[in-house]
Amino acid sequence: MKIGIIGLGLIGGSLGFDLRHCGHLIYGVSRKESTCKRAIERGVVDNASIHFNSLSSVDIIFICTPIGLISETLQQLIPFLKSEVIITDVGSVKSPIVNQCELLWDNFVGGHPMAGTAEQGIEAAQKNLFRNAPYVITPTKKTQKNSIKILEELAQSLGSNVYTCSPEIHDQAVAWISHLPVMISASLIAACVEEKDKTVLNLAQQLASSGFKDTSRVGGGNPELGVMMAQYNKTALLHTLEGYRQQLDRISEYVNTEQWDSLERLLMMTQEKRSPFIN
Repeated sequence: MKIGIIGLGLIGGSLGFDLRHCGHLIYGVSRKESTCKRAIERGVVDNASIHFNSLSSVDIIFICTPIGLISETLQQLIPFLKSEVIITDVGSVKSPIVNQCELLWDNFVGGHPMAGTAEQGIEAAQKNLFRNAPYVITPTKKTQKNSIKILEELAQSLGSNVYTCSPEIHDQAVAWISHLPVMISASLIAACVEEKDKTVLNLAQQLASSGFKDTSRVGGGNPELGVMMAQYNKTALLHTLEGYRQQLDRISEYVNTEQWDSLERLLMMTQEKRSPFIN
């Protein structure tokens, strides 16, 4: 199969590595000639160009740009497409993307491979990034069944665990386990650095270990991505933020009124309920 990938960063580049390893012919597109050259050198793609017309003969195209550029990229791409080509994306928000892109292209399938690192760019691309990771496909009533099947098969060939749901269900679920944690993590860092006693702040920075490192990791990630999560998944994120605020208020009340038994019961419950989210 001839596969096009627009955006040769961490996700696009890693897709190129693994799909090429599966025997597909990979055509990459990037804004920079230097990225195209490096992608070929690293074996990420077979061919690379800064021009969309290089994708005129492919069978499926993965748009791996930032969320805010996905529909714009598709619009610019349309004049160079053959009518039967499948278009998919890798955005972490689905409803607005799917709604916009289905209007532009009949054969669009929303997708979200849920894997990544803190690194960016072509040098961050790695093999087996998607192995054992979720790959969510978000069809609607308009989505062509055969196109869903083809994307499922490609995702399975990456070693991913494939899930299928509506764009709306995806966005609310991801708000809880991905977008909310970014905001919580960012809030933790922001609260710590507002400590007024410099002696305390300096010591805290020196003592911070694995617990702080784990909890603060996603809040120290790509700011552009964090803003796009909030912008494009606003309603779902606000719902989760309100739920989290209520839990913080509950804990504050337990501590303030010294309800240690109630706090212990809450912590026992969270200890028990964590497993289904991580196993």
